[in-house]
Amino acid sequence: MTVPPRRSTYRHGNLRQALLEAGVELARTGGPDAVVLREATRRAGVSPNAAYRHFADRDALVHAVSLEAMAALARTMEAEQANLPPVDDPSAAARARFRAVGTGYLFFARTEPGLFRAAFHVPEDMTQAEAAISAGAGGLTPFQLLAAALDDLASCGLIPPERRPGAEFIVWSCVHGLAVLLIDGPLRGLQDPQATEATRLLIDMIERGL
Repeated sequence: MTVPPRRSTYRHGNLRQALLEAGVELARTGGPDAVVLREATRRAGVSPNAAYRHFADRDALVHAVSLEAMAALARTMEAEQANLPPVDDPSAAARARFRAVGTGYLFFARTEPGLFRAAFHVPEDMTQAEAAISAGAGGLTPFQLLAAALDDLASCGLIPPERRPGAEFIVWSCVHGLAVLLIDGPLRGLQDPQATEATRLLIDMIERGL
């Protein structure tokens, strides 16, 4: 049975947003490979000709979706930090915020694997790591949230000054590696309790290494 296209409720000025939202939903269910411009136009209820006024081709839509997915990752990391109980000790608070960055990152990968894959399906290198469109509610991107957490650790004396430069790349590599193993690799069969424990052990190891 063919599902009829949803009739658009968007005015012309919001057609781009309608298409982008449709692309995000496609990525959520199937990752970046599922983001097809024609399908996005069908879901958004707009004509293909109208779509090309906002996205030159599929790659342009996928890129926009990847930035939106990165912002969703940032919001998840922020939520993990926001749920931390208040702590009086600055060092303990800094440690908790740092751990929340990693747990939020891995939680997003496990619960939104399609969007997680889309977030890192980008044509550029690090040039978009601080793009405002990829920021969460607090104005920081996932990479900036990690850097801020490491800066907090350093300011509390929990990271030696000479080891702070570039630490975000090492931490990111470790956490991202586990994320990929959990959603696309040999660890994808782990149950939630096992994945949660793997997350804890990894962050413990990273924290000791800093």
